[in-house]
Amino acid sequence: MTCESLSRFSINQMTVRQLSLPELVEQCARLSVPGVGLWREPVAEYGLAAAAELVRDAGLTVTSLCRGGFFTTVESLDDNRAAIDEAATLGTDTLVLVSGGLAPGSRDLAAARARITDAIAELAPYAEERGVRLAIEPLHPMYAADRCAVSTLDQALEIAERFPSSQVGVVVDTYHIWWDERAPAAVARAGAADRIHAFQLADWTTPLPAGVLNGRGQLGDGAIDLRAWCELVERAGYTGPIEVELFNDDLWARDGVEVLEETVDRYVREVG
Repeated sequence: MTCESLSRFSINQMTVRQLSLPELVEQCARLSVPGVGLWREPVAEYGLAAAAELVRDAGLTVTSLCRGGFFTTVESLDDNRAAIDEAATLGTDTLVLVSGGLAPGSRDLAAARARITDAIAELAPYAEERGVRLAIEPLHPMYAADRCAVSTLDQALEIAERFPSSQVGVVVDTYHIWWDERAPAAVARAGAADRIHAFQLADWTTPLPAGVLNGRGQLGDGAIDLRAWCELVERAGYTGPIEVELFNDDLWARDGVEVLEETVDRYVREVG
């Protein structure tokens, strides 16, 4: 199955966050988009049970739920258990973890990663009992202090490999790891161990916006060879959904239906 096939395409809800969940579901059905990646906040706003029913009745697959993680307090474990339960209710087997940065007042990245590992050890059996896998997403190093102390795919795998692959894996996100010359080997390593639990696409465009969070470029607008990354992940044995997740103020200011249509077209053009 090739990357251009829409049978594997998934639109992350954040890409078109200006669309309500019913609007998103309606447009996915119209465009033959089979998968959606959901976020906890808009799901909670609509109602968890209602959201699960809406998506299920439309025949859509929930490819992931975002997000768990932010393991900076003891209370975060309770919130992550709730996120696992929500994922199970929505029918997805993948909870994406944005693991959190440094503890308040700390400059110790190693301690932050140890805290993340300890938290996952607490959560992994709970998740497996509910049919949910924890997918550690490494974020670009510019987010290490405040959002995610796990910055490379190798670092994510070092944590994931302490647990069965049925419990813990990784997210391969082009936006965050395209720059790392070690990442292709890490993709192969992850694929061989069945630890690629999610694959996300976004392009790298410059200059980055203030605050850098909302700098994910539309497919084809930036520096990443998206087709090469798709082929790399497929060679590693991954055959699951390919999810487009964009944080971009310019896209959010546009008509959401237009952005969704454009994203489908770009996906076919750029990774086919």
